[in-house]
Amino acid sequence: MINNSKYLFIYGTLLNADNHYGALLKNNSKYISPGSFNGLLYDLGEYPGALYIPALDRKVYGDIVELTDLSILTQLDEYEGYGETEEQPNLYIRQIVPVETGNEMIDCWAYIYNFPVDDSQLIPSGRYQ
Repeated sequence: MINNSKYLFIYGTLLNADNHYGALLKNNSKYISPGSFNGLLYDLGEYPGALYIPALDRKVYGDIVELTDLSILTQLDEYEGYGETEEQPNLYIRQIVPVETGNEMIDCWAYIYNFPVDDSQLIPSGRYQ
């Protein structure tokens, strides 16, 4: 397993290069592979939220990118509402999750939703479109 914090798994609005932060990410990263992790994806209105659930046999799908400038994580954290200076509790938490690429597992940073999803719509496909 590759364990390197320069990898980021993206599954939502950051996939869109028309989004300011998506464009920023695209300009500061290199595409590696599509990937997935065990969990559930929810439609939260303007954006999705993923839950990482290791024992679950369902997947959240997205892309793995290699960050060419790790300082971009600070800007992405702000966008995702993560960090000590953000409203508490944080909207998302950034954690390392094992992401499957088809032929290997890569430990990637991922933004995991940090609030209850009781009233949110499950995205059964695990893909945010």
